[in-house]
Amino acid sequence: MAGHSKWNNIKRKKEKTDAQRAKIFTKIGREISVIVREGGPNPAENSKLKDVIAKAKANNVPNDNIERIIKKASGETGGATYENNIYEGYGPSGVAVIVETLTDNRNRTAGDMRHYFDKYGGNLGQSGCVSFMFSRQGVLLVESASIDEDKIMEQALEAGAIDFIAEDGVFDIRTQPSDFGAVRDALDVSFASAEIEYVPATYTTLTNDDDIKKMTKLLEMLEDNDDVQAVWHNWEEN
Repeated sequence: MAGHSKWNNIKRKKEKTDAQRAKIFTKIGREISVIVREGGPNPAENSKLKDVIAKAKANNVPNDNIERIIKKASGETGGATYENNIYEGYGPSGVAVIVETLTDNRNRTAGDMRHYFDKYGGNLGQSGCVSFMFSRQGVLLVESASIDEDKIMEQALEAGAIDFIAEDGVFDIRTQPSDFGAVRDALDVSFASAEIEYVPATYTTLTNDDDIKKMTKLLEMLEDNDDVQAVWHNWEEN
C-alpha cells in the first residue's frame, strides 16, 4: 500500500508542467549548493553530495546542470546562508505532516508554514509532535519493466536492503539510512526515486470531501513554497 501511494505521487510529479519542474530543479540545486559548501565538491568524499546527486538524477535534472551547480558552489565564499528546519503538524482529520525546509529567513518560513496549516484545516505543532509516527528509511523505487525481479532482489538484499516489495510495476527497495548509499550503488539501474525519507508506520484515510480538498490544497501550497525541500505525510491517497 505504501509503495502504491508513493508511486502515484512520483507519477504525478513527472507529469508536472515545465514551470513546476523548473521549481523542483531550483530546490534541488539549492540543496546541492549547501551540501557542497559544507562538505566539498567531491561526491567520493562527500556522501551527502553523492546522495543528492542521485536524487537529482531521479528527478531528471540534467548532468550539465548538476555539474554547473557544484562548480559554482565550490567557488562561492559569500551569498545567502541557508539553514535546515523541520516543521511538524497535523492536516485535516489528524493527518500527520512533516515539512523539511532550507531557508535564508527562518521567520518568513515559519510564518508561511503556520499560515498554510491554519488555512487548510490543520495546525502546526511543536518539534516531535508527529515524527514519532515515522521512521527514517532509504527508499529506492525502480520501474520493473524489463528488469529481472529475482536478480535485483538478490543484489539489493546482499547489499544490505531490509525490504523488497514488487507492486504496481515498481520495485520498492527499503534500507536503513546508513546503508542507503551502498544499496543504491550496488544496483545498476535507473531510479524513479532515490532518497532517505520519513516513512509512516500507519496511514490515515480521509473520507470527507472537504477534508480531501483541504489536504490536497495544503500539500500543493507546501510543495510550491520555495523554502520547502520535501513534504512527508501519512495520508493514504487513492
